Amino acid sequence: MAIITMQINFETDPSRYRHWRIEIDDTVAQLILDVTEDAGLFAGYDLKLNSYDLGVDIELHDAVQRLRFEHPEVHIVVLRSGKERVFCAGANIRMLAGAEHGYKINFCKFTNETRNAIEEAGRESGQNYISVIEGVCAGGGYELALATDYIMLVDDGSAAVSLPEVPLLAVLPGTGGLTRLTDKRRVRRDRADVFATLTEGVKGPRAVEWGLVDQAVAASDLDGAVTEVAQQLATQSEPRPTTTGITLLPLQRTIEQDSLRYSTLTATVDRASATATIMLHGPDSPAPDTADDLIAQGDQVWLLRCARELDDCLLHFRFNEPEIGVLVFRSTGQTEQVLSHDRFLRKHSNHWLTSEIRLYWKRVLKRLDLTGRSLVALVSPGSCFVGLLAEIVLACDRSYIMVDEDGEYPQPATLCITETNFQLLPMSNDLTRLQTRFLGNDDALQRIHPYLEQLIDAKKCEDLGLVTFALDESDWEDEIRIFLEERAAFSPDALTAMEANLRFAGPETMETKIFGRLSAWQNWVFQRPNAAGESGALRRYGSGQKGFFDKGRT
Repeated sequence: MAIITMQINFETDPSRYRHWRIEIDDTVAQLILDVTEDAGLFAGYDLKLNSYDLGVDIELHDAVQRLRFEHPEVHIVVLRSGKERVFCAGANIRMLAGAEHGYKINFCKFTNETRNAIEEAGRESGQNYISVIEGVCAGGGYELALATDYIMLVDDGSAAVSLPEVPLLAVLPGTGGLTRLTDKRRVRRDRADVFATLTEGVKGPRAVEWGLVDQAVAASDLDGAVTEVAQQLATQSEPRPTTTGITLLPLQRTIEQDSLRYSTLTATVDRASATATIMLHGPDSPAPDTADDLIAQGDQVWLLRCARELDDCLLHFRFNEPEIGVLVFRSTGQTEQVLSHDRFLRKHSNHWLTSEIRLYWKRVLKRLDLTGRSLVALVSPGSCFVGLLAEIVLACDRSYIMVDEDGEYPQPATLCITETNFQLLPMSNDLTRLQTRFLGNDDALQRIHPYLEQLIDAKKCEDLGLVTFALDESDWEDEIRIFLEERAAFSPDALTAMEANLRFAGPETMETKIFGRLSAWQNWVFQRPNAAGESGALRRYGSGQKGFFDKGRT
């Protein structure tokens, strides 16, 4: 049975949280998981034992964002449970068992992205997370803890950490647990094998010895130990701003049957071709003059509004429009205005808010990279793909630019590459999109440098390798139509796999492993009868019946 019966809204704020509380005391925030059992996102399951569904993680995603923008003074976030004898039992099994395949995959992808944002907060923003585990910490609950910078486990004979997905559910830990065990926490492969097949988990000193947690603490010493660790982590980070942050107000958007409208972009859906066109609107005014002006504009500055709105739009298409197979990106606006904002981003890179906006763009563009849709950019007259927005062109699977042979357009189709494209927005593989595009070809990158901050015309863009094809105006409509028709005729499964393989050339990182290797295997496992069939372990969990397994291995 499918559990998705309504559109999913990713907008929330602390006044609407059902599952999390934020308590701030000076420079320390308590992020408390206290799940409301009967407040699942959909009907058909109860969120017992602090288990989570997408609704719980939407709130967590919001909380992580708000702590960075609204509370820059916070440098330690203590993640703990609001319930006795349980930290988190992981993703809700009844929810997973009843969910459609696509929902399961996107659920895992979103939770992974949120956990990556937690890690980034410690690495880039000086907001280090400490997990305080009292009681049961299983599956996705332990994966949440693995995303934090330090894990404390109460040593009381009952509290334990576990990844029981393989023995109990015939699936994999879906939120990067296996990868973080070996690559982040350096757990020995053989011990990781034992751990991932133990239903009861590992406790106290052994958990420390194996590297599963950083510290086991007696319950009576817990508060003092948390304070000590918080002080130690705080000294290892750059000083955080002492000023107050900015408020993230609700997005101004209109959602209709075939369109989404925001202040900085409009998305229209063509269901006949299974295509959505996302038109990005450049700023109508220059960037702020100073960092103080940026603070004064707050969340209304174009740089931040556009990032937030594009993020929401991408999530909408992921979860609410599964049959839309192609996202077409276009832009309109004044190139000089976009360039002004792009320069501001670099000039004030050391200011905390500018840095957070850049990091937000980095996360949004990574979300674009990881979107299971064909991505195409159309650079036409009036476009403003400059610097930051040019990253979207570089992220697409294909890009087309119109040649203005007769000079009839006052603002012909151009691209503008800046230092932003060379430095500020690396992908999950830790390379920029330009480096990934021209992997191992430094000469190609050097050819672009003389054109920095210049408007590069269509034929030169093609010559430099910045677009796939430069098309004459007479061929434009037909070539784009043929491409879209061709795309619609291919298997979506094959396209998704092909695109995911081609987008991440170059070195493998922990992130690419999680989203590539691990997610690919989980995608496969979620469709196998051993897990998801009527007699599979995922369906039979909690019934008293064991799953029936096809014993063939490939």
